[in-house]
Amino acid sequence: MALIVAFVVTASLTPVAARVARRLGVVDRPGPHKVQSQPVPYLGGLAVLAGLAGPLLVGRPELAPALTLATALGLADDVAELSPRLRLGVEAVIGVAAALAVSVPGGLVPVAAIVVVVMMNAVNLLDGLDGLAAGVAGVAAAGFAWLLHGDLRVVALALVGAAAGFLLWNRPPARVYLGDAGSYLVGAGLGALAVSTLALDAPAPQVAAAALLLGVPVGDTSVAIVRRWRAHQPLFGGDRGHVYDQLVARGWPATRAVAACIGAEVVLVAVALRVAALDAGPAVAVALATVGATAAWLLPAFTAPGSWRQ
Repeated sequence: MALIVAFVVTASLTPVAARVARRLGVVDRPGPHKVQSQPVPYLGGLAVLAGLAGPLLVGRPELAPALTLATALGLADDVAELSPRLRLGVEAVIGVAAALAVSVPGGLVPVAAIVVVVMMNAVNLLDGLDGLAAGVAGVAAAGFAWLLHGDLRVVALALVGAAAGFLLWNRPPARVYLGDAGSYLVGAGLGALAVSTLALDAPAPQVAAAALLLGVPVGDTSVAIVRRWRAHQPLFGGDRGHVYDQLVARGWPATRAVAACIGAEVVLVAVALRVAALDAGPAVAVALATVGATAAWLLPAFTAPGSWRQ
């Protein structure tokens, strides 16, 4: 029911949000770091929040303030670009609030907050091609729906439904974007689901699985940081050199690049669910081996100087 409600509400309200964004001038205009040739409205994230609201309040109402604040922060950044210091400070508050909402043990709250902040920014950076961030997030949320139980499964299913409803309007060619409001919301939601595994009994296999479920957004962000470091560029500046950008620059159609990233997330979900069924030692070993093998391929292929375009 959570999945269906979130899907219907988000699918219904996304075009409304797009019309409001156009009327208010909250649009993403073409530029050097943009792929579209025409302005595309933001505010899709507000429809996603509306889709999540009912299931969230029924399943885990304690999480609603953190996700609402994440959306508000992104909306403020969409309308008037915020300073990095202010943005990071509010993200830290969101991270702590999300960690407490999913019952992370007190000593692990700082670590959990960092994970949530990383995910907010990772999903934001992944939102560079039509359907990419929402598609990957929907697959990851489906993995969490399988991994988790009780009210957190309700939240995960709602996120699947909201992502699917939004994709009806965000699939290529996108008629609306998540905007920072949506990417911060989705990132905070995935981060909260991931760190909730820290509150489980004997959590090692579940934590290892959760780390793999975040693999595509975290992997893309990690590659971007290493690439910029190797090129002696600002680590957190904008460019068109993400993994998906490089695939397009190498001749891949944008739709194929999106499909490849979503497919990679599907593979990681399959591995993660197998890892969750193992004992602690083998689970951690398989997760580390998967991360190591992926990094051994990604880093040489996508961070070498001259392997990307600005």
